[in-house]
Amino acid sequence: MKIIVLGAGVIGVSTAWWLSQAGHEVIVIERSTGPAQETSFANGGQISVSYAEPWANPQAPLKLLKWLFKDDAPLLFRPQLDWRQWIWGAAFLRECLPGRLTTNIRAMVRMAQYSHSTLRQMRRDLGIQYNHLERGILNFYRDHAEFDSSQVSADVMRDFGVDRRIVSADEVIAIEPALAAHRSSIVGGDYTVDDESGDAHVFTVELAKLAASSGVEFRYSSQATRILTESGRAKGVEVIDPTGAYRNMRADAVVVALGSFSPKLLNPLGVSCLIYPTKGYSASFPILHPDDAPTVSLTDSGHKVVYTRLGNVLRMAGTAELSGYSRDLNRTRCEAMTMQARELFGNILDFDNVQYWSGLRPSTPSNVPLIGQTSISNLYLNSGHGTLGWTMGVGSSRALADLISGVRPEPEFPFLGQKNS
Repeated sequence: MKIIVLGAGVIGVSTAWWLSQAGHEVIVIERSTGPAQETSFANGGQISVSYAEPWANPQAPLKLLKWLFKDDAPLLFRPQLDWRQWIWGAAFLRECLPGRLTTNIRAMVRMAQYSHSTLRQMRRDLGIQYNHLERGILNFYRDHAEFDSSQVSADVMRDFGVDRRIVSADEVIAIEPALAAHRSSIVGGDYTVDDESGDAHVFTVELAKLAASSGVEFRYSSQATRILTESGRAKGVEVIDPTGAYRNMRADAVVVALGSFSPKLLNPLGVSCLIYPTKGYSASFPILHPDDAPTVSLTDSGHKVVYTRLGNVLRMAGTAELSGYSRDLNRTRCEAMTMQARELFGNILDFDNVQYWSGLRPSTPSNVPLIGQTSISNLYLNSGHGTLGWTMGVGSSRALADLISGVRPEPEFPFLGQKNS
């Protein structure tokens, strides 16, 4: 089939790769000048199967109320005159009901595990280098109550086959000596040795090169304006090309992998797509003393931020804002991140040359991504991965390519348009 993929982030490029490998003719439409220029550009870098759990849980509403008016809160809600935000918020509260949690975790973990194994296979087969480290992910705690409650989540993850191991404060330091100066404030942690880290942007750029060499056509600086349909079937896409001209591109199938912008093309067709952006931040610090910098990817549970070593840079990322589609940097948040990094690694990092960034994570209320065929034949969706686009992306793309090709996907997952046992 001739298939158009909309979006060239890690998910769009991975989808194009696996469709091409299945023998399809693939064209990728991307509004930016190259791959991975938006949400995939500077994320936290963690392949975190062990933290494939939803924000929506029974404790979340109370935490949101506590954080509502704090600019430096881990999750910030800023009400907008946008009905989509309120509908998303109502659905999020529904997903916080106790009966939804296990179902959502099961779906997320299964896709994350499949994607992790897929990424490892791609690394072996393709030889892509992207500053990846196989040192695991270490979550450290400085609050006894939070550490105690984390053991419940760790037990749940172990029930799903994820070896998230509770460790003592001394073990935290043994796993990552860069935290030694803070031993007195650390009460414990949890550690998953099988988790990984790496640069999603570099990976996506390299995969796009391989995809192009295998026959995938990339059309950059091109804006998809609407999906063309006939008799209830997707037939192509209307595109504004780099010259500003409108063109109709015909295809046998269309895949929407536009992240937070997916609803803007799907809603006019009557296709349900409950995705809303949650703005995340990152700060990239050059490393002054490589021997003293962490090599294990870290999560500071108290501040809800991660630290990942990417070559000679330490990437710090976290926080979330439900505040619409703006990517403007909140200076309070940026300064808070720098203060936190300075407190942990003040003598190791170059704070004069920090690079701040923000990206719009495409989030569903349940945090379970939307993958599969929509209510319109031959129109497919691969979006809504939230904070786990790098963790789930290559696996969801491979699974979707199987679905489109008439092959049963390997992971058990609630795919759109499929009956799931």
